[in-house]
Amino acid sequence: MPVKIRLAKRGRKKLAFYHIVVTDSRAPRDGKSIERIGSYNPLTNPATIELNFDSALEWLQKGAQPTDTCRSILSGQGVLYKKHLLEGVKKGAFNEEEAESRFQRWISDKQSKEKMQVDKLAKGKADEAKKRLEAETKIREAKAEALAKKLKAEEEARQEAKAEAVTKAESKAEAETEAKAEAKTEVKAEVKAEVKVEAEEAEVKAEAEEAEVKAESKAEAKSEAETEPKAEKKVKAENKAEAEPIAETKASEEDKPRKKAKHQAEDQKTGETEKGDSAEAPAE
Repeated sequence: MPVKIRLAKRGRKKLAFYHIVVTDSRAPRDGKSIERIGSYNPLTNPATIELNFDSALEWLQKGAQPTDTCRSILSGQGVLYKKHLLEGVKKGAFNEEEAESRFQRWISDKQSKEKMQVDKLAKGKADEAKKRLEAETKIREAKAEALAKKLKAEEEARQEAKAEAVTKAESKAEAETEAKAEAKTEVKAEVKAEVKVEAEEAEVKAEAEEAEVKAESKAEAKSEAETEPKAEKKVKAENKAEAEPIAETKASEEDKPRKKAKHQAEDQKTGETEKGDSAEAPAE
């Protein structure tokens, strides 16, 4: 029966890996296999390959046909080259020692190439990381510079706004001071005008009062002149009225001793009469 060396898929979507199997060519891809001789994981860099070298070489010598991918894998692992050397030994081109030495040289060259490739990949990764770091540093510096410019612009704008506000405040204060000075001047002018008007009114009022006083003085003088004879007559009448009770009082005071003497004389006379009556009574 035709036997093939091929890959059997395992794993899951986007994370698949493969088994290297020896199977019947008529069997399904992921079906039953005769023998598993290794595995292949293409997700790593470089790809991870595990291979049973002797089993793979044996199946190749038996006539198993690898697929293109498996041929590439077997070639990379040196299985095909070892089969080629063994065929040369069978044909008598060279002996087994020469074949083994040639194979070891090929293995050492392959390992050095793989090492160089790994180093190159590592260096490439390091260079890529360095470039990425430099790019990120540049981006960070650019952002920091842009932020510094923005902050500087904002600070300048703030300073300008502050200076403008101070200028506006000063101009406003000056305008208010000028307005106050003008208002004060106007008030002073109004006060002066009012004082002047009040002074004029006071003068007019004083003149009017003076004229009124003069008129009243004239009227009083005239009324005094008219009422003086009447007053004298009234005073004389009052003096006369006052003199009459005084005269009466004096006359009554002068009559009092006379009346007293008269009363005393009458009392004496009455006493004598009473005595005479009393003397006459016992005689009887």
